[in-house]
Amino acid sequence: MTETADVISESLIRQYDVSGPRYTSYPTADRFVETFTAQDYVRALEMRCCDAAALPLSLYVHIPFCDSLCYFCACNKIITRHHDRTADYLRYLSLEADLHTNCMGLGQMVSQVHLGGGSPTFLSDDELRQLVDMLRCHFSWAAKGEYSIEIDPRAVDAARLDVLADLGFNRLSFGVQDFDVTVQKAVHRIQPSEQVFAVMEAARQRHFKSVNMDLIYGLPRQTPESFAHTLALIIQLRPDRIALYAYAHLPDRFKPQRKIVSEDIPQAATKVTLLAQSMAALMKAGYVYIGMDHFALPDDSLAIAKREGRLNRNFQGYSTQPDGDLVGLGVSSIGRVGATYSQNAKTMEAYCKSLDQGQFPVVRGLALSCDDVVRRAVIMALMCQGRLTFASIELAYLIDFKAYFATELSLLQEKVDQGLVTCNAIEIEVTAKGWFFVRAIAMVFDRYLQTDRTGARFSKIL
Repeated sequence: MTETADVISESLIRQYDVSGPRYTSYPTADRFVETFTAQDYVRALEMRCCDAAALPLSLYVHIPFCDSLCYFCACNKIITRHHDRTADYLRYLSLEADLHTNCMGLGQMVSQVHLGGGSPTFLSDDELRQLVDMLRCHFSWAAKGEYSIEIDPRAVDAARLDVLADLGFNRLSFGVQDFDVTVQKAVHRIQPSEQVFAVMEAARQRHFKSVNMDLIYGLPRQTPESFAHTLALIIQLRPDRIALYAYAHLPDRFKPQRKIVSEDIPQAATKVTLLAQSMAALMKAGYVYIGMDHFALPDDSLAIAKREGRLNRNFQGYSTQPDGDLVGLGVSSIGRVGATYSQNAKTMEAYCKSLDQGQFPVVRGLALSCDDVVRRAVIMALMCQGRLTFASIELAYLIDFKAYFATELSLLQEKVDQGLVTCNAIEIEVTAKGWFFVRAIAMVFDRYLQTDRTGARFSKIL
């Protein structure tokens, strides 16, 4: 990957300065419907129980609480200083777990657990112990599984890391976003670099298998010069993984973003420059480009999965886990079971009301059609491997690829002419330049966008 922003023309930037999905799923969550009910979810769980070849589960647990508001955040969250609210929430998580084991039985094997938010470290040490004990009572955790938690480095010290390690967490993820104080003030997240370095050093001493750091490019007041300083500090910290997200400015959907001054947000050309300089700096420092927004050191399991063709993508981003079922627990959580997606109620009131009635808090979802499943495989191959062989899809889904996707292959020709992909008689491959626009490439195969190209519900792809 040697391309830089210098080889990307202004006309190309203007053409692709559009909105589009991130494809953590296909179909995307905006296509979920309320006609998919809790009963549909129960049936999906029951069908899983009948599948002798079912892979181990992944669990996602959403902890919505935060002490303070970050203006850029698009997560479902509750800003509060009242830590006494968590006791009730843990009780409801236990009720939801009960419903799952009532359907599937105790001891379903789990190979991946992720606590996200919000800020999971909003919970006290005792509350974290209570939560993990509850999850272990309901599910069997695989001996060599991936157990991760998002932490706020402003609220975590060495003693808290001892607790997390003791509870079985072997992976950490925390947000840096940007070390520049001007940018931090603009997004209301003041986080001195000294805090991050201290937490990283403590994590290294405790031998967590992998530490991920999140960066965001395209934040207000960000410049290539200021972000170069952030990149230099990140390289000095040398986390095992780096998630480099593009800021998605959607103030109509996410009220906190209305506090951001729109004029301070970098334009598309500057964002391409920020992405290009980041990719160049990180790869020069020895990181492997995983795809779209993820980087990893060569010996990290994510990089190994990429080399071995085992990379997958789910609602948390790129994953080393097999393409299996994901159970989401907590308010607003999204899950995938079989050929279905489901999402819990987004408000605490609705979430708790369903559980009080002994019902799953699922309020919407989707049962995938055969066409959805085929297109999901195509899109995920492009997003994860950057390469799609026609024969692999033909053998798996018993179709003639060129006939089935004749319209899409015709539309793809423009991107071939632009040097974003190569396409021959047997495969499609994303070029180095094409990775800047991989979401646009995947969008060609999105049937829903063929009839609805407004894109207003999505973030900009640049």
